[in-house]
Amino acid sequence: MDLNTLTAISPIDGRYRRKVSELAPYFSEFGLIKYRVLVEIEYLIAMVENDVKPLADFPKDRFEELRDIYRNFNEKDAEEIKTTERTTNHDVKAVEYFVKARMEEKGLEKHLEFVHFGLTSQDINNTAVPLSMKLAVNEVYIPELSKVIDQLDAFADEWKDIPMLAKTHGQPASPTRLGKEMLVYSERLKIQLEQLKNVPFSAKFGGATGNMNAHKVAFPNTDWVKFANNFVSSYLGLTRSQTTTQIEHYDNLAALFDAMKRINSILIDLDRDMWTYISMEYFKQKLKEGEVGSSAMPHKVNPIDFENSEGNLGISSAILEHLAAKLPVSRLQRDLTDSTVLRNVGVPLGHALIGLKSTMVGLGKLLLNESALERDLEDNWAVVAEAIQTILRREGFPKPYEALKGLTRKNEKVTKDTVHAFVDTLNVNDEIKAELKAITPHNYTGV
Repeated sequence: MDLNTLTAISPIDGRYRRKVSELAPYFSEFGLIKYRVLVEIEYLIAMVENDVKPLADFPKDRFEELRDIYRNFNEKDAEEIKTTERTTNHDVKAVEYFVKARMEEKGLEKHLEFVHFGLTSQDINNTAVPLSMKLAVNEVYIPELSKVIDQLDAFADEWKDIPMLAKTHGQPASPTRLGKEMLVYSERLKIQLEQLKNVPFSAKFGGATGNMNAHKVAFPNTDWVKFANNFVSSYLGLTRSQTTTQIEHYDNLAALFDAMKRINSILIDLDRDMWTYISMEYFKQKLKEGEVGSSAMPHKVNPIDFENSEGNLGISSAILEHLAAKLPVSRLQRDLTDSTVLRNVGVPLGHALIGLKSTMVGLGKLLLNESALERDLEDNWAVVAEAIQTILRREGFPKPYEALKGLTRKNEKVTKDTVHAFVDTLNVNDEIKAELKAITPHNYTGV
């Protein structure tokens, strides 16, 4: 079979391709190769601009022409590199040969051996991958997450005055407001998003075993640490890890993945609550012409978007867990396990993106069924017992908790009438009785 969305093994590249296509430029094989080319070219330019002596006569007016090699990088270029790789059996070496070939075409053959000068493949991979990750997070992931937060904030404002029966341990509890419950998720996501933004995108750049050995032996008077720090920060916009083996520590990448896991957990919590509110009929769902809820039951409109989101966020977190646990661990100065694992960093982001988009679709279908919320409040007058006993405590009434416990735990329904009848039996003045009778499940919603 030829590879297409119907024959792809992964649903990310199959069924859900349209939902994650914006990640392809960052995490596909094409994307990885392109960012490797970018690093090789920017490294050469950095050496010229930082006066590495043999490059003193490199024509600086050709820099933008060099940058066009990665700016205009296309699938034909990537195929050329993959063809070379079949001979070299080394993916980064194939990139080096590609850059050299383009330079020869531009009459820059005198300087070819300063492409990939003094580097190991991980100096390219451990800058290309965090760079692509940084761009994908900032340009795709965060904007999509921000849409969910913005929608929750909009609901919080729209529903700020809608009273709702709270449920703790699945049982009726002190009433809340629907808008406030939306703010709970908004606040949690905002806090975790800020923590995610504060995680540096770290890169390794230091030669075969992290000591700039080849650079130092060739040009012993150059401050190569200063050069590497400047290259990684100024040219690539990353943070250079100072003391490394052959590979990046991946500790900050693990921190990023852990932050994403926490965001996934919050979103799963949101998905499950919205699913439950729909099952309680607090929300109905907008109908879309032609959609089928069940193949057998014509009446059904299932909350499939929240279910789809929950499932994909769970897969995302499982993979993030493995990446965060595995990548920082490597034998001695380096083994190869990080290489194959690192190729999968886009997979959990793909599932997270599907989850985010599905949550947004689900939120967009919600229709508030205010009568169901009002009905539940009216059916649960027992929840005002907390308010009554607290005021009685304030007034010095003896054992108010025990008095209300007796009222609310009888095997009979607590109603407005039974609450008011109970208040009438209390040995308090009429002003306090009036205050107690003014409390209802609809207005006992706190601040």
